[in-house]
Amino acid sequence: MQPERWRQAWRDGRTGFHREAVHPDLLAQAEWFVAGGRRVLVPLCGMTVDLQHLAEHGLEVVGVELSGLAIGRLFEREGWPPAVDDHGPFRRHRAGRVTVLEGDIFDLDPTLVGTFDRFWDRAALVALPPEMRARYVPQIRRLAAPGARLLQNAFTYAPGLREGPPFSVPADEVGRLYSGAALERARHEPLEVAGGEFMVSTYRITL
Repeated sequence: MQPERWRQAWRDGRTGFHREAVHPDLLAQAEWFVAGGRRVLVPLCGMTVDLQHLAEHGLEVVGVELSGLAIGRLFEREGWPPAVDDHGPFRRHRAGRVTVLEGDIFDLDPTLVGTFDRFWDRAALVALPPEMRARYVPQIRRLAAPGARLLQNAFTYAPGLREGPPFSVPADEVGRLYSGAALERARHEPLEVAGGEFMVSTYRITL
């Protein structure tokens, strides 16, 4: 992951990964994911409407995002005048139940942000090349409270179809990365995209 690449994508409007509606996995898995949850981390959150959805269900929501432009647009769209300050290596934007930390997910530390009992990964794991995925999962585990639940979205596509991101992360890799966790694939279905067919999977993982 090259931070400037993602910031430039937002400046150039190359944000086909952004969704204007709440992700259907959050709706379909609400009973498993939201019930009993207290704090949720949303890595590489962009300006997703999922943050407000989770806050409306009573969770304390923390997003992490490299692009200050995306964060500004998020708070402007929702009509949230944020309180902004420096928090460790991050620029922190806060309004109500939602906090977005402007910076690198790998700089998060439990001493700075505490731990989380819920994680919503719609687009973080698949945005990272293999060597960074191997760093990312231990980082999530460091931030996880005992028994934390992770809702993980992932894509699979034929080798050579595209270079990524999003990268193809097959089921065996997800299982290997989250070795020792309780893992269930709750959804596995085709997703038609330009250039070829993706398979999209949703995993329920208890850390």
